[in-house]
Amino acid sequence: MATQYTHHEHLGHVVFITAAAAIGGFLFGYDSSVINGAVVGIQKHFQVGSFETGFVVAIALLGSALGAWAGGGLADRWGRTRSMQVAALLFAVSSIGQMLPFAIWDLAFWRVVAGFAIGMASVLGPAYIAEVAPPAYRGRLGSFQQLAIVLGIAVSQLVNYVIARLAGGDVNNVLWGLEAWQWMLGACVVPALLYLLFASNIPESPRYLIMSGKTRRAREVLVEVEGDDVDLDTRIAEIQHVLRTERVPGLKDLRGPRLGLLPIVWIGIVLSVFQQFVGINVIFYYSSVLWQSVGINQSDSLLISFSSSIINIIGTFVAISLVDRIGRRPLLLIGSAGMAISLATAAWAFSAAGGAGESVTLPDPQGPIALVAANVFVFFFAMSWGVVVWVLLGEIFPNRIRAAALGVAAAAQWIANWAITVSFPALAEWNLPLTYAMYAFFALLSFLFVARWVRETKGRKLEEMG
Repeated sequence: MATQYTHHEHLGHVVFITAAAAIGGFLFGYDSSVINGAVVGIQKHFQVGSFETGFVVAIALLGSALGAWAGGGLADRWGRTRSMQVAALLFAVSSIGQMLPFAIWDLAFWRVVAGFAIGMASVLGPAYIAEVAPPAYRGRLGSFQQLAIVLGIAVSQLVNYVIARLAGGDVNNVLWGLEAWQWMLGACVVPALLYLLFASNIPESPRYLIMSGKTRRAREVLVEVEGDDVDLDTRIAEIQHVLRTERVPGLKDLRGPRLGLLPIVWIGIVLSVFQQFVGINVIFYYSSVLWQSVGINQSDSLLISFSSSIINIIGTFVAISLVDRIGRRPLLLIGSAGMAISLATAAWAFSAAGGAGESVTLPDPQGPIALVAANVFVFFFAMSWGVVVWVLLGEIFPNRIRAAALGVAAAAQWIANWAITVSFPALAEWNLPLTYAMYAFFALLSFLFVARWVRETKGRKLEEMG
């Protein structure tokens, strides 16, 4: 009985430190999507058009690409927990900067800083969790990061809705001395400070401690996270052997006979690009603008955005429960088919919009159909491509090139995300139904790509990937 109690106590501690590290994922989701509620306020406050708006929203993604690229090196130089503390400070400072901008370019600068922190968090959380989680629980604990991201998205939309309601339903109304949209962008300082607090109180990763020559402390942490019955000498010898023999792969290792890269690297890149080209982040960055553009008021549009985030969370749980049961490939195919149909339906519904400017409306039954179609799209994405692409990117590459190939695929994903995000305002202003028809076409292409090129990895050892 005492042994069982100790086991639960030990597992509870591991869950706590994993959840603490995953706060970076929460901030990743929160800070990247909080702009959704502020877009209209920024446009009106600074009197800017769709191009400048798209630029300010999307520039954070370029910062994210830089942060992801630099995050691994910083984690090896400063340590995992110290790097998390730096990311938390960047989140906090950029939140204050975004809340108090004096010009549109100043806001863009702080968005880049926030993006850098997001990129760091996207690397640090998974790396730390993988290094402290006991092997028997690594898969489930690793899913904390994705779950934290979708929770961050949902909470940001709820906070935006509450602030808009307090301001009388208009994000340009003054609330406690500032316009409501400024409070939306500044609210991120609260979870950022919590992240700093937790990152300052969780143990450093055993792998980094051994890398730094702090073997005694590494032994203490291994007991904390793996229990008293672990053979410490064997575990430390294993880690030291891996560190001695590990060679960091470079871009030259990815070269192939055709099109400059190995075929499997191209598969990873295309998966990453399709994940973004279906337009999922349009929902999380611009949905309040989207719903206002078809006649729904600001306050209600923010509530719809929150409901979409809840559906995103439900879909993520579905993916986590099914990915090891029915496999990666079937989930992707189901998701692609569902996204293609729902996006095409949304495109048809938006084509019925009437009026112009602020008097635009969406008639019945197209209005309710557009709402349902958009949320069905979010569900199919969350239960398939949202989770499964990350699982596949961790599995499909051979051991010798995994790190470098993952870096290239992740960079492709950030760039594709940026391209969709920066182009949406101008495309929607030009022709909203055609824009959604284009996303539906990419969803159809993603189905054909998976059917032709993606192999199932369920149940296969990583060493078998060639």
